[in-house]
Amino acid sequence: MPINSFDNYPMTWKPIIDKSQKPIYKVLARQLQQDILTGVLVPGTRLPSQRELADFLDLNLSTISKAFKMCELKGLLSAAVGSGTFVSYDALSNAYLLEDTKPQHLIEMGATLPDQDSYEPLLLQLRSMLHEPDYEKWFGYGRSGDTHWKKDAAMKLLRRCSLETTVDRILLANGGQNAIAATLAGLCKPGDRIGADPHTYPGLKTAAAMLSIQIVPIKSENDVMSPAAFEYACRNDNIKGIYLIPDYHNPTASTMSVETRKRMADVARTYNQFIIEDAAYSLMCERPLPAVGSFAPEQTIYIASLSKSIAPGLRLAYVAVPSIYKEPIVKALYNLNVSVSPLFAELAARTIVSNQFESLIEGHREQAIRRNQIVNRHLAGYTCLGVDTGIFRWLLLPGDITGAEFEKLAAQQGVQVYAADRFVVGNSAPERAVRIAVCAPEAAEELEEGLSILQRLLREQYSS
Repeated sequence: MPINSFDNYPMTWKPIIDKSQKPIYKVLARQLQQDILTGVLVPGTRLPSQRELADFLDLNLSTISKAFKMCELKGLLSAAVGSGTFVSYDALSNAYLLEDTKPQHLIEMGATLPDQDSYEPLLLQLRSMLHEPDYEKWFGYGRSGDTHWKKDAAMKLLRRCSLETTVDRILLANGGQNAIAATLAGLCKPGDRIGADPHTYPGLKTAAAMLSIQIVPIKSENDVMSPAAFEYACRNDNIKGIYLIPDYHNPTASTMSVETRKRMADVARTYNQFIIEDAAYSLMCERPLPAVGSFAPEQTIYIASLSKSIAPGLRLAYVAVPSIYKEPIVKALYNLNVSVSPLFAELAARTIVSNQFESLIEGHREQAIRRNQIVNRHLAGYTCLGVDTGIFRWLLLPGDITGAEFEKLAAQQGVQVYAADRFVVGNSAPERAVRIAVCAPEAAEELEEGLSILQRLLREQYSS
């Protein structure tokens, strides 16, 4: 069909490309990316069908398909079966939340950090270790044969998280993010698709983008991932697995019921899907609910990291891996790390085996309760989701302001919070919400100041 026959035809995108440049699909993909970056195409826009574009540009359908696929792998587009292809809502959002340098002029309420009360006990433990005569062993390569008793410590921590497993399934990683990246690298190939909540941990998004793995948003029910939607995705969206945070979900602060955990496990078993269960926040619960992995142990890669429960700089995670997935994940961890830090592995294991970790976690929990009482006082009257033992809250915004607009406004007034836009997946529309890190400010007085600023901004929005 000649291009001029589309002069009066309604299309959301009518690109003009130079067909003398080759290959044409890359030229078209670059134009699509440019139009997204410059705002010609805004997030949520439904693109013309591939056949319409092929007719409009007088190109083969396969050329359009290649260009769309290239942009999907970059996270710019999101395709939904039966609905079409959309510009991803997270195409322009920044999922890299940790700044290169700590913002000096802002009250930090963006990064999810526990309080600093655990630092001194860890320092004392570390000093004791470094005074031992064979201290040099903690500065060499860590070898798997050196980790047997450390895996016993891992078992103790995992039981505290309500997961029973066996020591032969335990792997060590350099933190939760490292474990997620290694799992994706080991179990997926470029172009594979995995499911996640419509708002999810940004570290999953950045790792998946690096590995050219697509994330499919799976709809929620009662604020957690819907088992029915998971089953639909298994049947229709060609996914290989899902990523879950069942306890104190980041960023929405929801917790999955035991019944829903069982139903998710049933679907995973029925459709042979893997589950990446991120237990970063499970120890915030005084009595954690049974892990999803306890109902589907042969499908679940369970990741218990220490950065939120003990200290963010203690980059260590314990990973319980089914035997069928163990070899590829072991190889991925080796390629990413060679080994975990022997120093961190020893420090973590001693902290756990001595039961010191229980007092550290309890101290964090008490501090979080005190901080959340301050939040509840300042934000009474607004919908601020989350429980008093959590280190962050999910604030739903009044009026018509978006999360991105409120984040910018708060930063101008001296407070860093993170908008829902940073967490959104694919063609899911971001909630009008921001995540507030409760324990990130170094002192309660700084938290009070930051909340006072947010309260004033909310009052202005509510009155407008």
